Amino acid sequence: MTSITKRTRTSRKKDRAGNARAVTTEFWRARYRDASGKQHERHFARKTDAQQWLNEVTASQVAGTYVHPRTAKTTVGEWCDTWLAGYATRRPSTVRQARVHLAQIRAEFGAMALATVRPSHVRSWTARLRAGGLSASYVYALHSRLAQLFADAVHDGIVPRSPCSRRTSPGAGTQRPYVATTEQVWALYDAMPERFSAAVLLAAFAGLRLAESCGLRAADLDFIRAVVHPQVQYPAEELKTDVSRTPVPVARSLTLVLSAHVARWPGETVLTDDAGGQVGPWKLERAIRSARARVCRCARCSVVQAADARRFRCASCGCGDSEAGLPAGFRYHDLRHYFASLLIASGADVKTVQARLRHASAKTTLDTYGHLWPDRDESTRAATEAVIAARLGIPSGQASAGD
Repeated sequence: MTSITKRTRTSRKKDRAGNARAVTTEFWRARYRDASGKQHERHFARKTDAQQWLNEVTASQVAGTYVHPRTAKTTVGEWCDTWLAGYATRRPSTVRQARVHLAQIRAEFGAMALATVRPSHVRSWTARLRAGGLSASYVYALHSRLAQLFADAVHDGIVPRSPCSRRTSPGAGTQRPYVATTEQVWALYDAMPERFSAAVLLAAFAGLRLAESCGLRAADLDFIRAVVHPQVQYPAEELKTDVSRTPVPVARSLTLVLSAHVARWPGETVLTDDAGGQVGPWKLERAIRSARARVCRCARCSVVQAADARRFRCASCGCGDSEAGLPAGFRYHDLRHYFASLLIASGADVKTVQARLRHASAKTTLDTYGHLWPDRDESTRAATEAVIAARLGIPSGQASAGD
């Protein structure tokens, strides 16, 4: 229900002589009631402005995009607090990541009302982040988090629409993973401390992630059937998805190495520290960085090997000149990329690689490793040539011979 009525307001004002006199002002009062029956009103100097405001309110109520005037004043920072309180039921690591993203969002939009954020604000924000040196994938993650915030705000009836869309998305980037060679993997294995060397094998030949390797328990290894059963990740948390718990068949020679490792350094987990306790991801990553620095490539014959603590001496040509054998940004997770490349090189199809890497969908596998599959030029040429040759009456093989 809406109404517009003409009203007058009398006030006392002083003239130039300092005498107070009554002044009457006319205005138009526009009123409406929301779904809960509460009445709202605004005053306008012109009737047309009052009618236009009521028309907009009525249209939003009919379209289901109506927002309470007080709710519309909610700032991005206030909504972040409310949203995070409901998000706290997620995994602790997931909540920590969300807090990091929200810190960036608060710095840019915290004082702004949700309803005042425009797509142009979002685009300029992501552009500044990229200009500031942040990676394309991280800026994409921040934009996705902002879009998630506004999508939940729309669902909660705080704002009528979200300023985030495909038009404001900065793109996830097309960075390809670094794939180490077999020679580099074994050099890294030789450079690792013996207590942590099994970690290289778990990632390079079983595809385990960093937290999964640190959380892998000795009871999760089936030495008889040569299967690894990932069940938890560091410290003892559930894996993110059911797909991540898919058993991974491994080489029997790998189970022999892992069996000897567990026998030499017994503990609840496969990887243990000097005190026999569980190894944390940061400690293992630091070990990878230290070992990475010891992986060298011979400047003369390009052989990659682990250098000893004192100096490099090529085992092939005896040369003492070397260069870095692995890139500076090489991480533990890059060993998982090697595992994927090994499967692809052996002829494994997409579904097999997806299953071994325990990806939730084949799209993830193709987006990450699609460039590693070899092109099948001859097979596609033969498939079309057989049909065209049959139509034109060209003997089989003659068309290709003419090329």
